[in-house]
Amino acid sequence: MVTGVLPVALEEATKALPVFLHSGKEYVCLMQLHRDVPEENVREILEEFTGEIFQKPPVRASVKRTVRKRMIYRISLLEIEDRKILFKVACQAGTYIRKLCADIGEALGCGAHMRELRRIRTGPFTEYEHNYTLQELQEAKRRLTEENDEQMLRIIVRPVEEAFKHIPKIYIRDSAVDAICHGAELAIPGIVRLETGIEPKEPVAIMTLKGEVVALGEAAMSTEKIVEADRGIAAKTRRVIMTPGTYPREWKSRR
Repeated sequence: MVTGVLPVALEEATKALPVFLHSGKEYVCLMQLHRDVPEENVREILEEFTGEIFQKPPVRASVKRTVRKRMIYRISLLEIEDRKILFKVACQAGTYIRKLCADIGEALGCGAHMRELRRIRTGPFTEYEHNYTLQELQEAKRRLTEENDEQMLRIIVRPVEEAFKHIPKIYIRDSAVDAICHGAELAIPGIVRLETGIEPKEPVAIMTLKGEVVALGEAAMSTEKIVEADRGIAAKTRRVIMTPGTYPREWKSRR
């Protein structure tokens, strides 16, 4: 059984969903061992699975079953009861936890499988904040339609910019916004300021000076290189979020 955090986007905000494909995840997992194993052995093996691992997706998976590298940022053992192991794991997107359990069981020499899984974080969203049930959403809609009270709905439905909280940002001139909305690459002269932590080929959020998200980009340079350079392409536009025409057009197309 799998439960937990599931970001849901509405209308134009669905354009932001690709940002979660590369976002780190965090889970609480209940693993069942197939025979008794000393606790110290379990702790030792979990430690060995921290860091870069090789993983082949399970048979029932939506991707090609080839061995690939995945990063396990940390594993914390929470509780052991008989053959049931409760642990928390923070990992790179695309990590299969049920396969991780099987690999841990193989390393222990006893076999293991995943019994329950709860996702407690995906990207910037956790189960501890801005996490609502379908029943709460239904009540918010009832208040809006029957009482004309939109306060609860505004609390539940968050601005699209919150999906980009965990991604380094580049803030651009107003004159460059509409060009990006039409898919142009972001040139260095169009940048006003930027955050640290930008690395080549990594996701970057392209923002207006008002803090509105324009597009999801792929960095072509690091923060340091962008600061040092006078010209060149800083980021490639991968997914436009803002509707073209929101800002005045101040660029000319080539004929």
